[in-house]
Amino acid sequence: MAIPEISIDDLADTLAADANEAIRLIDVREVGEYDEGHVAGATLIVLSTVPDNIEAFRGEGSTYVICRSGARSMRACELLESHGIDAVNVAGGTMAWISSGRDVVTGDQPR
Repeated sequence: MAIPEISIDDLADTLAADANEAIRLIDVREVGEYDEGHVAGATLIVLSTVPDNIEAFRGEGSTYVICRSGARSMRACELLESHGIDAVNVAGGTMAWISSGRDVVTGDQPR
């Protein structure tokens, strides 16, 4: 099964266009990585805990999954798809987000 992907530019547009909507953006990196900097609004669910937190990914519309570069988030998306969840991998991950010059937030809250 092919996992859909979204570019950093398209994710930024989606987040801006749907600023008043609840967009599910899940970061599957480790706690320290997330605390150092993440996309505003991203909720942390460490990859190793995804199987125990499947319900957090369910809801209307797509769930966007991000990690450092796109590999861990792709693994999470494959697992989610096997549970019938429409998961979209963020191509390039947080590193691409930062490289594009976009801001990140630090700490343990999505903000």
